[in-house]
Amino acid sequence: MDLTWIGGRKVDHPLADARHARDLVSTLPLGDPATALRQITEWLESLNQTEGLKINRRFETVDLLDGAANGPQKKLSHDYLFTPREQKYHENRLWNAAYGYWKELGDAYNLCISEYESGSSGTTAIRRSLPVIVARALRALTLQLKWELLRYGPVERRIWSEIARLYRLAEQAGMADSAIAIYPGEHELTTPQREFLKAVVLAASSPDGLPPLRLEIAERAVAHFAHGFRLSTRPEGCTHCFDLALSKPPVRLVKGPNPTETLRFFAASEGLAELGQLAARISRSGVIPAEANFDGGHEKEAVTAVLNHLVQAWSDQPPTRSAERRQTAGCITVVPGLNEILDTLEPRSEDDLDFSCQPSTESWIVDNASDYGYGAIIPARKGSWIRIGALIGVKNETSEYWTIGLIRRIACDEYRQRRVGIQLLARTAIPIKIARIPETTSLNFTDHEPQQAAVLLTAHPDHQEEIGVVLRNGALNGCDGLEMAVREKSYLLTPTRIIEGGEDFDWATFKMAQLSA
Repeated sequence: MDLTWIGGRKVDHPLADARHARDLVSTLPLGDPATALRQITEWLESLNQTEGLKINRRFETVDLLDGAANGPQKKLSHDYLFTPREQKYHENRLWNAAYGYWKELGDAYNLCISEYESGSSGTTAIRRSLPVIVARALRALTLQLKWELLRYGPVERRIWSEIARLYRLAEQAGMADSAIAIYPGEHELTTPQREFLKAVVLAASSPDGLPPLRLEIAERAVAHFAHGFRLSTRPEGCTHCFDLALSKPPVRLVKGPNPTETLRFFAASEGLAELGQLAARISRSGVIPAEANFDGGHEKEAVTAVLNHLVQAWSDQPPTRSAERRQTAGCITVVPGLNEILDTLEPRSEDDLDFSCQPSTESWIVDNASDYGYGAIIPARKGSWIRIGALIGVKNETSEYWTIGLIRRIACDEYRQRRVGIQLLARTAIPIKIARIPETTSLNFTDHEPQQAAVLLTAHPDHQEEIGVVLRNGALNGCDGLEMAVREKSYLLTPTRIIEGGEDFDWATFKMAQLSA
């Protein structure tokens, strides 16, 4: 469709006429959400470049497009979250479509506000709608923030400056606490202040430690508990602060700072108490209440893990580090995933000419270390496979032994360098063979299921007489034991618990008993 037009007194634009705009929206291919959302985004972009529209007509048109996009953007968001990470082209296409929509929608509401402030034609007609427009602009910015966090940043400074500008406007206009129904059909009223708090609390929720699906749950939890959040011009009783004069994310309070005209202090407050109660309720009943709005087919374990994560992030006493972090400089060699780790620990024989199965290694730069892990910088064009919870093999430049770890945090700094936090699971990774023992069989490897390679994390049992093992996902069924072969000895392993699981692995603990020769 050609959306160019000739200037003049009458705005010659396909959406300038209300009836024509409704007719155009009715032609959207709702059975193809991606195409529908792309069309709406193009209309918004075109509208944002059009001069001469009265503010009230602009707002009515943006409102129409906003409502029409509700279904398509929800479907596209679901598709993005459940798209396998390795399908990069499709993932990028979905991300660009979603982020592009929220960017143009936010710009559209911001343009309404700018024209209102400049006294353009139609100002009087939308004065009563201004709190709704400001709240919607803040929500669109919060969703831009979420989509950037889904890729672990960096978050554009523009987002923070626009959030700050809009909230200052709300305060100065005396409408920060105005209770509004931001969209028809929403059961709970909101305020511009509450929409502002949703953005800053989400950013303060340690999002760099959450994989995409769990970040989606966290964003829903922030929205659900936002009515209990607290905002103040004083630091007492608050955990974080945000400076309206800076284009920077909120920070946790340590000592000070002293109040200033532009500092706003906040805390989860009553929202934190309600969050803890919900986590305990889900843990007891095993059911996620419908009113919690965590729809989307999320498993109870995932929701519970996110709620526990938020309890720590919102607490006034965050968890302290278990080991001192030391600044350092060096390199580590990394291999991705359990299959690559096993091939590295037990190299293929010289007779195996299948070079496609050779482990692929990468070199990452370490800038800090502790007894339990590393902070590392991933060089450009490396680590395209990384995600929160990914299992990796690790060997530092001063050691001849491999160990394994998990990616716990991913962030992108202002220089667009990707930084990761790595938790080491053991000091040395020991290759072993395991076989499942059905209860009806004897303790003899020849009678069991085929052997599988796995990784032993501890050379000796811990104080609970347990050992840690990383094995292929699905190797445990919760009933059968395992026989372990390591260094020409055999042991009976009785599973005690699964600590964590991933796409290709389970990390579990076992009681161990040596078998007679």
